[in-house]
Amino acid sequence: MTTYRDRAEAGRMLADRLTALVGDRDAIVLGLVRGGVPVAEVVAERLGTPLDVLVVRKLGMPWAPEVAFGALGPGGVQVLNDAVAARLDAPAIAEVRRREQAELDRREKLYRAGRPPLDLSGRTAVIVDDGLATGATARAAVQVARQLGARRVVVAVPVGAQEAYEMLAAEADQVVCAQRPPEFLSVSTYYDDFHEVSDAEVADALTATA
Repeated sequence: MTTYRDRAEAGRMLADRLTALVGDRDAIVLGLVRGGVPVAEVVAERLGTPLDVLVVRKLGMPWAPEVAFGALGPGGVQVLNDAVAARLDAPAIAEVRRREQAELDRREKLYRAGRPPLDLSGRTAVIVDDGLATGATARAAVQVARQLGARRVVVAVPVGAQEAYEMLAAEADQVVCAQRPPEFLSVSTYYDDFHEVSDAEVADALTATA
């Protein structure tokens, strides 16, 4: 098992597995907010690819937030898992959606900072996070990217659980996972420095690569 010093080191090792994208003028690296952004920043820099963020809010069951019944993305995109959502009544769905939409709007306003809305029409969207535990957020991100017009969706992470990897392999066009430990613990286990990424760090990454 490899432990990364920090998200930047993880990004460097991940970029080495994505060299096929060098020269792909349609490619764009999308960091999942917030923890995926420092990884994505390094990947984008090494590949010579534009960097942006993908703000996705998972719609979780009120009593089990990790169980997603859908997701929200920018531009009013909503993805619902009808089989799971059917377990909730309309007011419960509306309350979760209201709360997550407010946080999505806050982050979009903060991170886009006057930049145009994210448009992935015809692009190769490379979705980067710092790790896959359940894979629910990354799965939602894949669905949102397709709704935003992505022609091809690649998920790239430094470490992930085998089960999450297999689930995403059925959703994305390609999944690049640098390591899949046989007994996956939490994502933080595989980093020496796994501090909570701040809004300021995300904004700085986008400014640095603008």
